[in-house]
Amino acid sequence: MTNASTLAAAEPLYSYPSPLKEFWQSFSSNRGALVSFIFFVLLVLAALCAPWLAPHSPTEQYRDFFLTPPAWQTGGSMQFIFGTDEVGRDILSRLLHGARLSLMIGLISVLMSLLPGIVLGMIAAFYPNFIGTSIMRAMDVMMALPSLLLAVAIVAVLGPGLLNTILAISVVSLPSYVRLARASAMSELSKDYVIASRLSGAGQLRLMFNTVLPNCMAPLIVQATMGFSAAILDAAALGFLGLGAQPPLPEWGTMLASARDYIERAWWVVTMPGVTILITVLALNLMGDGLRDALDPKLKKLA
Repeated sequence: MTNASTLAAAEPLYSYPSPLKEFWQSFSSNRGALVSFIFFVLLVLAALCAPWLAPHSPTEQYRDFFLTPPAWQTGGSMQFIFGTDEVGRDILSRLLHGARLSLMIGLISVLMSLLPGIVLGMIAAFYPNFIGTSIMRAMDVMMALPSLLLAVAIVAVLGPGLLNTILAISVVSLPSYVRLARASAMSELSKDYVIASRLSGAGQLRLMFNTVLPNCMAPLIVQATMGFSAAILDAAALGFLGLGAQPPLPEWGTMLASARDYIERAWWVVTMPGVTILITVLALNLMGDGLRDALDPKLKKLA
């Protein structure tokens, strides 16, 4: 007769997938988010390898090739696959090097708004009286102004340039992170694990950043992804207005601004950077949707 221990050992045990594997299964089930993720990875690799991938220097002018059409169009040349701009610079090379600037602007501005936003949001949640109220009213005032208009005003005061563009985008993005961090923390404060930590003698800083913050990161990560695309779009808008990165830097918005006078007779000069901005922002937004679905327990599709 088989004893109970032998039967128990023979029975297969159900193994739950790891959180990372479960997240990837949920994220990859969203085809749009997966394709966008692959595109974004390729874009980052292209930006990092731009000095080796770009066929020409982004600032070199070929005076015999002003407004040369793309290689597939009549009059085009395989030397300039996407054509050249109004002063004979290779558009493909400028797009590759411009990806480095746009991604750098997006990453730095998100970090410069996310980190202070988390700190201010946590303070507002844990000290809801005078300090929290003052912080939230200041955020309300900032959100009452259109973000692009506020960014233009900041850059107009500080002066046009790459660093001031990053600072302006960081400032206008700050309120969304503060409000989201505060709302997420407020929803966690009444839960049992926070009460248990308080009773065990945990200090306020430990409660904020070791106990509550890890459980608030999912919506903040999604917001940061969306903020990345918004930062790229705002940087392009400021560059188009002449307030962002200044020529000859190959920033996508600056490329659009310098090419707008040639839109009727040289469509590629405007279309190439415009389509690049469109696809990049769309990919980041689709990635954000996929992250939201994968990180939200209510929206996960469990296998």
